[in-house]
Amino acid sequence: MDTMRLSLLDGVRQAVRLRRYSRRTEGTYIAWIKQFIRFCGMRHPRELGPGDVTRFLSSLAVDRNVSASTQNQALSALVFLYRDVLEMPVGWLAGLVRAKRAPRLPVVLTTAEVRELLAQVKGRGTAELVIGLLYGTGMRLLEAVCLRVKDIDFERREIVVRSGKGDRDRVTMLPERLKSPLLQHLAATRRQHARDVANGAGWVQLPGALDVKYPNAGREWGWQWVFPATRLHDDASTGQRRRHHLHETMVQRAFKEALRATGIPKHASCHTLRHSFATHLLQAGYDIRTVQELLGHRDVSTTMIYTHVLNRGGRGVRSPADLL
Repeated sequence: MDTMRLSLLDGVRQAVRLRRYSRRTEGTYIAWIKQFIRFCGMRHPRELGPGDVTRFLSSLAVDRNVSASTQNQALSALVFLYRDVLEMPVGWLAGLVRAKRAPRLPVVLTTAEVRELLAQVKGRGTAELVIGLLYGTGMRLLEAVCLRVKDIDFERREIVVRSGKGDRDRVTMLPERLKSPLLQHLAATRRQHARDVANGAGWVQLPGALDVKYPNAGREWGWQWVFPATRLHDDASTGQRRRHHLHETMVQRAFKEALRATGIPKHASCHTLRHSFATHLLQAGYDIRTVQELLGHRDVSTTMIYTHVLNRGGRGVRSPADLL
């Protein structure tokens, strides 16, 4: 990769982090910008214009047959590049028509299917616990694997989801049926952390610049990942021996294997458990505003895709996992 592209991508990273977008958004934007540059013969984006962007987006739809949401994601990355990185007028980009997304209903498992799926992941250790939490709390997969010890309140039966989609925090319930397995898991994790500290390791990455403000916080128990990786790694920038959180693919693989074993003919994924959580709460009579808050949706219209229900109040919400 030449100097021009390195400098440009460094600018993208800086602009993304300045606006506190997620690392996943950063990676997605950089990937689309790279594709755009390659498509345009490695020319600098300053030399390109509306015709080049239109040709690129058309190629995505015609040649690669991508979905409307994927095409719009690419356009968002280019708008960010020109507006926030290159600081160029983007009136011509605003005039580009976004692909119309066809309404799609989410895949939802029935209560019986969830019970069958959870039975298939029985004995899968950490993967079993994470999959149970996905259904029992409505968390996204990345939110679950990024949980910190301090964000679980066993007495109040609450989990605080930090920096969720849109960099927003929210509170969801801790299912009673997962309380004991989670306590056992944390006891084993704490013993592992104590061994790591004794061996000169035991550090975790902290959000923002907290490692500067609190130099020793990265070794404190409360900041540790609830689901740490099995291997340690050396952080090049700090020289610390750290554990990253569990990688999402480990849970995704266990889910797919369990789904295949059940014979359920639905195109489901870990995210399907979030859809099932919301749908089963609404079917149980909880009001849609409560479900909206538990899911962390900015607008109730996003939650409305699951179903329309009467407003019955949201006090005393019980996790659908406790009804299995």
